[in-house]
Amino acid sequence: MHHRTTVAGFAGALALSSLTIPAAAQADDFSGDIRITKVVVNGGKDIVLGTTDVKTFTIAVTATDDSGIETGNTFPVMWHTPLPNGDYYGLVGPDDIAGKCVRQSFTTTTCTYTLKINPRIHPQDNTTAGTWTVRAHALANDGDYITKDSAGKAKVLRNSRLTVNASPEPVKKNKTITVTGKLTRANWETYRYAGYTNQAVKLQFRKKNSSTYTTLKTLKTNSTGNLKTTVKASVDGYYRFNFEGTSTTPAVKAAGDFVDVQ
Repeated sequence: MHHRTTVAGFAGALALSSLTIPAAAQADDFSGDIRITKVVVNGGKDIVLGTTDVKTFTIAVTATDDSGIETGNTFPVMWHTPLPNGDYYGLVGPDDIAGKCVRQSFTTTTCTYTLKINPRIHPQDNTTAGTWTVRAHALANDGDYITKDSAGKAKVLRNSRLTVNASPEPVKKNKTITVTGKLTRANWETYRYAGYTNQAVKLQFRKKNSSTYTTLKTLKTNSTGNLKTTVKASVDGYYRFNFEGTSTTPAVKAAGDFVDVQ
Protein backbone atom coordinates (compact mmCIF):
# COMPACT_ATOMS: atom_id res chain seq x y z
CA MET A 1 0.00 0.00 0.00
CA HIS A 2 1.41 3.39 -0.99
CA HIS A 3 1.26 6.18 1.61
CA ARG A 4 0.56 9.01 -0.81
CA THR A 5 0.31 12.46 0.74
CA THR A 6 -0.24 15.87 -0.82
CA VAL A 7 2.66 18.27 -0.61
CA ALA A 8 0.32 21.15 0.09
CA GLY A 9 -0.79 19.43 3.27
CA PHE A 10 2.81 18.79 4.30
CA ALA A 11 3.88 22.36 3.70
CA GLY A 12 0.80 23.70 5.42
CA ALA A 13 1.58 21.67 8.49
CA LEU A 14 4.96 23.37 8.55
CA ALA A 15 3.44 26.79 7.88
CA LEU A 16 5.67 27.09 4.85
CA SER A 17 3.35 27.21 1.89
CA SER A 18 6.07 28.85 -0.20
CA LEU A 19 7.78 25.47 -0.38
CA THR A 20 4.82 23.59 -1.80
CA ILE A 21 6.30 21.41 -4.50
CA PRO A 22 4.83 22.08 -7.93
CA ALA A 23 3.07 19.43 -10.00
CA ALA A 24 5.40 20.42 -12.82
CA ALA A 25 8.72 22.20 -12.94
CA GLN A 26 8.55 25.98 -12.69
CA ALA A 27 10.93 28.91 -12.60
CA ASP A 28 12.55 30.02 -9.35
CA ASP A 29 10.67 32.63 -7.31
CA PHE A 30 12.88 35.46 -6.04
CA SER A 31 13.07 39.14 -5.24
CA GLY A 32 16.26 41.20 -4.99
CA ASP A 33 19.85 40.03 -5.19
CA ILE A 34 19.68 37.14 -2.72
CA ARG A 35 21.15 33.86 -3.97
CA ILE A 36 21.36 30.24 -2.81
CA THR A 37 24.93 29.37 -3.70
CA LYS A 38 25.35 25.83 -2.44
CA VAL A 39 23.31 22.85 -1.25
CA VAL A 40 25.00 19.72 0.12
CA VAL A 41 22.98 16.60 0.94
CA ASN A 42 24.36 13.93 3.30
CA GLY A 43 27.86 15.36 3.05
CA GLY A 44 27.89 14.64 -0.67
CA LYS A 45 27.31 10.90 -0.21
CA ASP A 46 24.43 8.79 -1.52
CA ILE A 47 21.61 7.94 0.89
CA VAL A 48 21.30 4.15 1.01
CA LEU A 49 18.14 2.60 2.44
CA GLY A 50 17.44 -0.97 3.41
CA THR A 51 14.05 -2.32 4.42
CA THR A 52 13.76 -1.35 8.08
CA ASP A 53 16.30 1.14 9.43
CA VAL A 54 15.51 4.85 9.37
CA LYS A 55 18.37 6.84 7.84
CA THR A 56 19.39 10.20 9.34
CA PHE A 57 21.13 12.69 7.06
CA THR A 58 21.71 16.43 6.65
CA ILE A 59 21.03 19.13 4.10
CA ALA A 60 23.25 22.22 4.28
CA VAL A 61 21.97 25.35 2.50
CA THR A 62 24.29 28.31 1.87
CA ALA A 63 22.72 31.64 0.91
CA THR A 64 24.11 35.14 0.39
CA ASP A 65 22.73 38.68 0.23
CA ASP A 66 24.30 42.13 0.68
CA SER A 67 22.15 42.66 3.79
CA GLY A 68 22.90 39.26 5.27
CA ILE A 69 20.68 36.18 5.66
CA GLU A 70 17.87 36.00 8.18
CA THR A 71 18.44 32.80 10.13
CA GLY A 72 15.55 30.40 10.59
CA ASN A 73 14.25 31.15 7.09
CA THR A 74 16.40 28.93 4.89
CA PHE A 75 14.32 25.79 4.61
CA PRO A 76 14.83 22.74 2.36
CA VAL A 77 12.64 19.82 1.37
CA MET A 78 13.73 16.85 -0.73
CA TRP A 79 11.37 15.15 -3.15
CA HIS A 80 11.33 12.68 -6.01
CA THR A 81 8.27 12.72 -8.28
CA PRO A 82 5.60 15.43 -8.50
CA LEU A 83 2.35 14.22 -10.05
CA PRO A 84 -0.11 16.22 -12.20
CA ASN A 85 -2.86 16.07 -9.57
CA GLY A 86 -0.67 17.76 -6.94
CA ASP A 87 0.29 14.58 -5.12
CA TYR A 88 3.82 13.22 -5.11
CA TYR A 89 5.94 10.17 -4.61
CA GLY A 90 8.63 10.73 -2.01
CA LEU A 91 9.06 13.78 0.22
CA VAL A 92 11.11 14.49 3.33
CA GLY A 93 11.64 17.65 5.35
CA PRO A 94 13.50 18.52 8.57
CA ASP A 95 11.81 18.25 11.97
CA ASP A 96 13.55 21.43 13.16
CA ILE A 97 12.80 24.10 10.56
CA ALA A 98 15.25 26.55 12.19
CA GLY A 99 18.27 24.36 11.58
CA LYS A 100 21.74 25.21 12.81
CA CYS A 101 23.00 28.35 11.10
CA VAL A 102 26.60 29.53 10.90
CA ARG A 103 27.49 32.92 9.45
CA GLN A 104 30.42 32.61 7.02
CA SER A 105 30.61 36.39 6.62
CA PHE A 106 28.31 39.40 6.95
CA THR A 107 26.61 38.48 3.69
CA THR A 108 26.73 34.65 3.69
CA THR A 109 25.21 32.06 6.01
CA THR A 110 25.07 28.25 5.93
CA CYS A 111 22.17 26.53 7.67
CA THR A 112 22.30 22.77 8.26
CA TYR A 113 19.20 20.66 8.78
CA THR A 114 18.79 17.11 10.05
CA LEU A 115 16.28 14.92 8.21
CA LYS A 116 15.15 11.31 8.51
CA ILE A 117 14.03 9.03 5.72
CA ASN A 118 12.09 5.85 6.51
CA PRO A 119 12.16 3.08 3.87
CA ARG A 120 8.64 2.05 4.89
CA ILE A 121 7.14 5.52 4.47
CA HIS A 122 9.00 8.07 2.37
CA PRO A 123 10.19 6.23 -0.77
CA GLN A 124 6.58 5.18 -1.51
CA ASP A 125 7.73 2.38 -3.86
CA ASN A 126 10.73 1.14 -5.83
CA THR A 127 10.24 3.70 -8.61
CA THR A 128 11.57 6.43 -6.33
CA ALA A 129 15.05 4.91 -6.17
CA GLY A 130 17.52 7.22 -7.88
CA THR A 131 17.88 11.00 -8.00
CA TRP A 132 15.88 13.23 -5.65
CA THR A 133 15.65 17.03 -5.87
CA VAL A 134 16.12 19.62 -3.11
CA ARG A 135 13.91 22.70 -3.13
CA ALA A 136 15.19 25.45 -0.83
CA HIS A 137 13.98 28.83 0.42
CA ALA A 138 15.97 31.70 1.92
CA LEU A 139 15.13 35.17 3.25
CA ALA A 140 17.48 38.17 3.58
CA ASN A 141 17.50 40.79 6.34
CA ASP A 142 16.30 43.44 3.86
CA GLY A 143 13.30 41.35 2.75
CA ASP A 144 14.83 39.85 -0.37
CA TYR A 145 13.81 36.22 -0.81
CA ILE A 146 14.35 33.23 -3.05
CA THR A 147 12.70 29.86 -3.50
CA LYS A 148 14.93 27.74 -5.71
CA ASP A 149 13.01 24.91 -7.36
CA SER A 150 16.04 22.72 -8.03
CA ALA A 151 18.65 23.85 -5.55
CA GLY A 152 20.42 20.50 -5.28
CA LYS A 153 20.34 16.81 -6.10
CA ALA A 154 20.91 13.62 -4.13
CA LYS A 155 20.65 9.90 -4.77
CA VAL A 156 18.43 7.69 -2.63
CA LEU A 157 19.38 4.08 -3.36
CA ARG A 158 18.10 0.57 -2.58
CA ASN A 159 20.68 -1.15 -0.39
CA SER A 160 22.53 -4.09 -1.95
CA ARG A 161 24.04 -7.28 -0.54
CA LEU A 162 26.48 -9.71 -2.15
CA THR A 163 27.72 -13.11 -0.99
CA VAL A 164 30.46 -15.48 -2.20
CA ASN A 165 31.48 -19.06 -1.56
CA ALA A 166 34.42 -20.88 -3.18
CA SER A 167 34.66 -24.68 -2.87
CA PRO A 168 36.03 -27.22 -2.35
CA GLU A 169 38.37 -26.05 0.40
CA PRO A 170 41.18 -27.11 0.46
CA VAL A 171 41.84 -27.96 -3.17
CA LYS A 172 44.72 -29.53 -5.03
CA LYS A 173 46.85 -27.25 -7.19
CA ASN A 174 45.43 -26.48 -10.65
CA LYS A 175 42.16 -28.23 -9.85
CA THR A 176 38.82 -26.57 -10.57
CA ILE A 177 36.84 -24.80 -7.88
CA THR A 178 33.26 -23.57 -8.07
CA VAL A 179 32.48 -20.03 -6.96
CA THR A 180 28.87 -19.20 -6.12
CA GLY A 181 27.11 -16.16 -4.69
CA LYS A 182 24.01 -14.03 -4.76
CA LEU A 183 23.28 -10.34 -5.40
CA THR A 184 20.20 -8.98 -3.64
CA ARG A 185 18.77 -5.53 -3.01
CA ALA A 186 16.12 -3.95 -0.80
CA ASN A 187 12.55 -3.96 -2.04
CA TRP A 188 10.62 -0.95 -0.68
CA GLU A 189 7.28 -2.56 -1.50
CA THR A 190 7.67 -5.98 0.16
CA TYR A 191 10.26 -4.79 2.74
CA ARG A 192 12.47 -7.78 1.92
CA TYR A 193 15.64 -8.39 -0.03
CA ALA A 194 15.24 -10.01 -3.43
CA GLY A 195 17.59 -11.17 -6.17
CA TYR A 196 18.87 -8.47 -8.53
CA THR A 197 18.63 -10.09 -11.94
CA ASN A 198 20.74 -9.79 -15.11
CA GLN A 199 23.46 -7.69 -13.48
CA ALA A 200 27.14 -7.77 -14.40
CA VAL A 201 29.36 -8.89 -11.50
CA LYS A 202 33.14 -9.35 -11.50
CA LEU A 203 34.84 -12.38 -10.01
CA GLN A 204 38.08 -11.17 -8.43
CA PHE A 205 41.06 -12.84 -6.76
CA ARG A 206 43.97 -11.78 -4.57
CA LYS A 207 46.92 -13.89 -3.47
CA LYS A 208 47.30 -14.74 0.20
CA ASN A 209 50.00 -12.14 0.92
CA SER A 210 48.69 -9.46 -1.45
CA SER A 211 46.34 -6.56 -0.82
CA THR A 212 45.28 -6.17 -4.46
CA TYR A 213 42.39 -7.92 -6.20
CA THR A 214 42.48 -8.64 -9.93
CA THR A 215 39.46 -9.44 -12.08
CA LEU A 216 39.31 -12.99 -13.43
CA LYS A 217 36.05 -12.76 -15.35
CA THR A 218 32.70 -10.99 -15.51
CA LEU A 219 29.40 -12.86 -15.29
CA LYS A 220 25.72 -11.96 -14.91
CA THR A 221 23.24 -12.81 -12.21
CA ASN A 222 20.44 -15.17 -13.18
CA SER A 223 16.69 -14.70 -12.75
CA THR A 224 16.98 -15.03 -8.95
CA GLY A 225 20.18 -13.01 -8.52
CA ASN A 226 22.42 -16.07 -8.21
CA LEU A 227 25.99 -16.34 -9.52
CA LYS A 228 27.94 -19.48 -10.40
CA THR A 229 31.21 -20.05 -12.24
CA THR A 230 34.35 -22.20 -12.18
CA VAL A 231 38.07 -21.37 -12.17
CA LYS A 232 41.32 -23.26 -11.67
CA ALA A 233 43.05 -22.66 -8.34
CA SER A 234 46.85 -22.42 -8.56
CA VAL A 235 47.83 -20.55 -5.36
CA ASP A 236 46.38 -19.77 -1.95
CA GLY A 237 44.15 -16.72 -1.99
CA TYR A 238 40.80 -15.00 -1.65
CA TYR A 239 37.91 -14.97 -4.12
CA ARG A 240 35.21 -12.34 -4.10
CA PHE A 241 32.42 -10.92 -6.26
CA ASN A 242 32.35 -7.19 -7.03
CA PHE A 243 29.20 -5.37 -8.18
CA GLU A 244 29.82 -1.83 -9.42
CA GLY A 245 26.28 -0.55 -8.86
CA THR A 246 23.56 1.07 -10.97
CA SER A 247 21.63 4.34 -10.90
CA THR A 248 19.26 2.87 -8.28
CA THR A 249 21.49 0.46 -6.36
CA PRO A 250 24.90 1.04 -4.72
CA ALA A 251 28.10 -0.83 -5.46
CA VAL A 252 28.94 -3.71 -3.13
CA LYS A 253 31.81 -6.17 -2.70
CA ALA A 254 31.54 -9.57 -1.05
CA ALA A 255 34.04 -10.38 1.66
CA GLY A 256 36.84 -12.53 0.22
CA ASP A 257 36.52 -16.30 0.67
CA PHE A 258 39.89 -17.98 1.27
CA VAL A 259 40.89 -21.12 -0.63
CA ASP A 260 43.84 -23.21 0.56
CA VAL A 261 45.68 -24.76 -2.41
CA GLN A 262 47.68 -27.86 -1.60
